[in-house]
Amino acid sequence: MSANGMEPGCPGSRRVARYLEPVELADVELLLDGAFPPLRGFLAADEVDSVRTRQRLRGGTPWPEPITLRVSDEVAAAEEIELRDVEGAPVAVLRNEAPWRDESGAYAAGPVQDVGDPSGVLRRMRPSAADVRAKLPPGPVLGVLPEQPLHHRELAQVRELAAEHDAHVLVLPRMSGPRPELLVQAVLAAEPELPGGTTIVPVPLVRRTDPKRDALLTAHVAAAYGATHLISEHPLEHAPLEVLEPPEVVRDQTDRWRPAAQVAPVDRRPDLSAERLRELLDRGEDLPGWFTTPAIAEQQRRMHPPLADRGFTVLFTGLSGAGKSTLARALRDELNRHDHRAVTLLDGDVVRRTLCEGLGFSAEDRSRNVRRIGFVAAEVARHGGAAICAPIAPYHDDRDAVRRMVAEVGGFVLVHVATPLGECERRDRKGLYRKARAGLLPDFTGVSAPYEIPGDADLVLDTSGLSQDEAVGRVVALLREQGWVGSWTSE
Repeated sequence: MSANGMEPGCPGSRRVARYLEPVELADVELLLDGAFPPLRGFLAADEVDSVRTRQRLRGGTPWPEPITLRVSDEVAAAEEIELRDVEGAPVAVLRNEAPWRDESGAYAAGPVQDVGDPSGVLRRMRPSAADVRAKLPPGPVLGVLPEQPLHHRELAQVRELAAEHDAHVLVLPRMSGPRPELLVQAVLAAEPELPGGTTIVPVPLVRRTDPKRDALLTAHVAAAYGATHLISEHPLEHAPLEVLEPPEVVRDQTDRWRPAAQVAPVDRRPDLSAERLRELLDRGEDLPGWFTTPAIAEQQRRMHPPLADRGFTVLFTGLSGAGKSTLARALRDELNRHDHRAVTLLDGDVVRRTLCEGLGFSAEDRSRNVRRIGFVAAEVARHGGAAICAPIAPYHDDRDAVRRMVAEVGGFVLVHVATPLGECERRDRKGLYRKARAGLLPDFTGVSAPYEIPGDADLVLDTSGLSQDEAVGRVVALLREQGWVGSWTSE
């Protein structure tokens, strides 16, 4: 296997392999399911230009968002591309009929075809769009595409609109994030509160950057599955179905959710704000019965467990000799004594001898080193552990990539160990700075290679003016302030 994920081969070979990112995999599955009609594959350059400029395909069909697949130049030269999920399982084959490129890179374009039986529980439980449409009853169909669990307020809105339009309800949970199955389970837990016969089909529709285009694409997907009406907070022009604004419902004095017009202002009770909901979930407190059902609350807690049960990562960054490794080991020892989580130390020197053995010190290899550390740290956090990382991590883009990876599954704290260069040189027991000054180490951070000072550090420590205990105490205080660890008395 080559570094870019291709099967052995050369430019122009008949078939190569391409591993898909989560957003790309979602697009492929929707194409295979017939949820992007009339699209059968990834768009060619002329279609992309038409969608970007007119929001229409070349034939005139309205379409809001270019569905594209960016690839390397080598992959773009292949006649066929086997599309694989992150675990390497083949998902589809793309006939690369019209590859193209622009200033951002190369793109493959052409129809995609399924290969083999669907893998994964969620994929197997999702019929094609055509099959869903065929089983819907005649008459209006109200489409609902939730990204969060449906609580009493949202359920009341769905019931109100379904009754008003005498519509069958079609719920299409938008699977996204690191554990999409939890949203599906939360929506299934709400089924007893939905109108009888409600159809629930999970769809891998991830959010796009542009809210308007995202809302329009959502409407097209809902229509593909058979919806004639769609609940949406966004007014949409040129939507393929009728868009309905969620009706205003309020909680009355008996804790029932009713249309606002039926409840006098003096009898209305406040809803639970998003901020308050997060606070309750972070602390592991019960959700009020007027807000949701016990079954839905349990699934909500699985999606958002209390901070004390979630993993986190502390990334120390700074120059060689700044004190990162010393602080990382001391923090590990402190957590091991007082916190219940398993702690994993990913120190720069140790990682380079194991996980990143063979990497050099070029800018590219430094990036690979930090991102590999970030991947492992995210996996530790995903499973409820604490990862403490101490690479130099000189580049903002790499630190930001680690923050994104970890933040999807747990907490992330960036600590800049901002010990001055002169003090780092004074501490240099290995003579590395002296060799770098003499030109013997061409890519040495702070001397012959850059260090991009973090502007987004959660904590800045200068160990030239702090003792080890003081510095670690400040890290623990921040973790405690953010809710990741509880209180304890240092020994």
